[in-house]
Amino acid sequence: MNVNLNNSSLLARRGPDELVPSRYALRVGEIDVMVISDGVVTPPAESMATNADPAVRAAWLDDMFLSRDAFDWALNEVVVRSGGQTILIDSGLGVEVPDFPRAGHLVHRLEAAGIDLTSVTDVVLTHMHFDHVGGLLVDGVKDRLRPDLRIHVAAAEVKFWAAPDFSRTGMPPALAEVARSAATRFLKEYRSQLRTFEEEYEVAPGVVVARTGGHTPGHSVVRLASGGDRLMFGGDAIFPVSFDHPEWHNGFEHDPEEATRVRIRLMRELATTGSWLASTHMPFPSIGRVAVAGDVFRWVPTWWDY
Repeated sequence: MNVNLNNSSLLARRGPDELVPSRYALRVGEIDVMVISDGVVTPPAESMATNADPAVRAAWLDDMFLSRDAFDWALNEVVVRSGGQTILIDSGLGVEVPDFPRAGHLVHRLEAAGIDLTSVTDVVLTHMHFDHVGGLLVDGVKDRLRPDLRIHVAAAEVKFWAAPDFSRTGMPPALAEVARSAATRFLKEYRSQLRTFEEEYEVAPGVVVARTGGHTPGHSVVRLASGGDRLMFGGDAIFPVSFDHPEWHNGFEHDPEEATRVRIRLMRELATTGSWLASTHMPFPSIGRVAVAGDVFRWVPTWWDY
């Protein structure tokens, strides 16, 4: 894979209001890819490891120079161009959680990158949590999208959110209600544009979305393949702590044990194939590879090309 900013047709100049870059362009064979930061959310630190011994969790946070109370959690989305289609993978937070004011920037960052909402032909949702559908619920966004927009999501995800069960999550009640409300409003607004799939669907040449389950019943990953290059967008299957402690449960997982099995299976796949990984909550630009390190794993971030 050629990770080179000069090789992508998605380029535009950085906006004057940004202190640091909020997008990173690369190519996977003949597929154009751009990772776009929606900003940063700051969940409670215990939410990343609800089944961990508090002392062990605190020691890991100390080793990573992170706060024991709350930590910055990246929120990344991806734009893909393949076969004449422009595909947005997830849509960020929008304005669903006012307590996270540093996120919800996707729309203006798309514009800063030269990507008009009217050019998006497809949206792929890894799942329907509020930080993945919220950008589509911002006032005025739907009116700017194409009337023939296709939104791809697993059928199991749509079924789940018709009557969601939060009994096995570690979500605070207030966030559970935000999740329920956002999913309900999303289904009401966009149901006619949904294109559901059971297990796997090729959205565009070399762009395949596949259901994994675990994090939510319809949680999915997107695999890109072209010219011998591969990249997986892992959604919420893999978190920064997952490499050292893949067994730790995330508080937003609706089936923590299955989510753990999915996480380990995907990381083994990535280590075996050498595929690049991008993921929602890995530090921006979230491009790297996974290596096996004894009984756990190792994250190897890309060298930035600039």
